[in-house]
Amino acid sequence: MKKLTRSETAAFLAEHDRYAIVTHRRPDGDTLGCAAALCRGLRKLGKTAHILENPEISDRFRWLHQGLTKEQAEAGDTVVSVDVASPSMLPDRFQCLLGGIALRIDHHGSATSFTEQELVDPRSAACAEIIWDVLGEMGVQPDQAIAEAVYVGTSTDTGCFRYANTCAHTFLTAAGCAQAGARIYELNQELFETNTLAKLKMQGWIVEHMHMLAEGKMAICAIPRQVEQDIGVTQDDMDNISSFPRTVAGVCVAATLRETQEGDVKISVRAIPGYDAAKVTEPFGGGGHKGAAGASLKMSLKEATAAVEKAMLECCQ
Repeated sequence: MKKLTRSETAAFLAEHDRYAIVTHRRPDGDTLGCAAALCRGLRKLGKTAHILENPEISDRFRWLHQGLTKEQAEAGDTVVSVDVASPSMLPDRFQCLLGGIALRIDHHGSATSFTEQELVDPRSAACAEIIWDVLGEMGVQPDQAIAEAVYVGTSTDTGCFRYANTCAHTFLTAAGCAQAGARIYELNQELFETNTLAKLKMQGWIVEHMHMLAEGKMAICAIPRQVEQDIGVTQDDMDNISSFPRTVAGVCVAATLRETQEGDVKISVRAIPGYDAAKVTEPFGGGGHKGAAGASLKMSLKEATAAVEKAMLECCQ
């Protein structure tokens, strides 16, 4: 596996003509924004580029990929993954591509190498920052659509620039997006200032049912699928819900567990500087950053809760 710089990645992308871009399971704004920006940038250079349809994309972000997708990779496509930290993060329909992904662009420091070559920069708060730089290296002049895709990725992965991973380069990227025509106010309103009544009810349920550990320094909440159904939350409502318990005063590490449709348990961990969320999820085959990490477990919600509590106390005391 070959490590690439931004300029080397730009040179590689310039060499090929047909691209299929892959996003991760339970796609967030970063992976989806990266895919949209890269696809549009490659098309501006005369390349044939598509994003492979991710069946788990939520309505909240579907507009990003309008007119850019196709169902599957074809012979002659150069396959690129964006913001995918490990093979397990590929949706089931993309598992057949393992061994054939030519390039991975990512920012997860705990990532697992699974491609022929990769550009991984854990200093970047969002993978979208890397995409912005690579497109610049290729001479792409960003239009409004590219700028908004990069802004969605950058802003969502930094909690609208509130998380500890935010750095000067993050703000420079956002400034570039604004200069290129991104609708900053409108996007911020949609992504960060608008809640449904169901989401607010879900937050209330979390407050009532989360458990405090380590004298209030840690919080954990296990959410049964039936509760989500009874309250009526959508996937969009639950996006980033894992950050909510961490907002409690004094909490340094918080974990949220959710039962999924497949019967698995999705774990999301958030931590402040000085603690490592990724260490909590590593025993379960997960990954991420010190500030945010996740994993999936094939066990009951009760068993998963006990396992995560144990990992939190062992890793974060």
